Amino acid sequence: MTHTDTEITAELVRDLLRDQHPDLADRPVRLGARGWDNQLWRLGDDLAVRLPWATESADELLLKEHAWMPVLAPGLPLPVPVPQRLGKPSARYPRPWIVTTWVPGTPADLAPATGDASADALAAFLTALHRPAPATAPAGRTRGGPLTEWDGHFTGLLDSAAGRGLVPDPGAVRSVWDDALAAPGWDGPPLWIHGDLHAANVLTEHGTLCGVIDFGDLCAGDPAYDLAAAWTLLPDGAADRFFAAYGPAVDPATLLRARGITAHRALVCIDIGDAGTHGRPGGKPTWGPSGQDALRRLVATAADFRTAPERPPARSAVE
Repeated sequence: MTHTDTEITAELVRDLLRDQHPDLADRPVRLGARGWDNQLWRLGDDLAVRLPWATESADELLLKEHAWMPVLAPGLPLPVPVPQRLGKPSARYPRPWIVTTWVPGTPADLAPATGDASADALAAFLTALHRPAPATAPAGRTRGGPLTEWDGHFTGLLDSAAGRGLVPDPGAVRSVWDDALAAPGWDGPPLWIHGDLHAANVLTEHGTLCGVIDFGDLCAGDPAYDLAAAWTLLPDGAADRFFAAYGPAVDPATLLRARGITAHRALVCIDIGDAGTHGRPGGKPTWGPSGQDALRRLVATAADFRTAPERPPARSAVE
């Protein structure tokens, strides 16, 4: 993680607004969150300022959101952050930044989704998002493509977690991943995908999904990367309801790939959670439980997904 050399404060945010968007400069400014790539500062009740701070790639991701989210947001059934203004690099702050709408709610790693309503809400959201992307759509940072690109990373995570006693049945988890690798790859058109649907990027209110945030990994590719959310975000027993509500029907190979992605994402969450528990840099203790729950759900349902299918017909590009 490479933090910006410029300290980001409320005073800096106000100065940037006065320089480039003075009509917003008198609004109250307060820290909202510090994420992997950006800091988020509340701007009044309905807006926020996002500034890259922790990675070199954050600028590109932010500009991608600025370009594409106003196009996609009107067709999505859950609230998402919609960029309103673009801030240019300057002497005060040498990186681009944006003013976006604020989406209220509590991150699901702090307030997990519960009940059937969340399964329905997630299915409606992904059904709306997973549409054929134009040729100009951005490519993912190894997301949306073949799972083989993640095989070495998965193996390292699993071995590390098993060595620390964090995975009760590493063989069963490895089997889920191997089945996903053996499944045919996505042969439909590249679809719009969020690409990073973990618990901290989904908001809830009273246990029900109420918003989706952080579209920095928005890209065109395999929808299985998002369908993994059926096991990582939803409560026990909700995956069947989700897939019944999501459309069109998901083929068996995509289900296997989604389960493999779930296993990988769960191991990432477990690793980050363990780092947080032990005070290591980049750790977030609230991430561990969601990863453990996802692995438990995968192992409990493994018998239903034991054999990799033959390649199915391509999914329809237009619904």
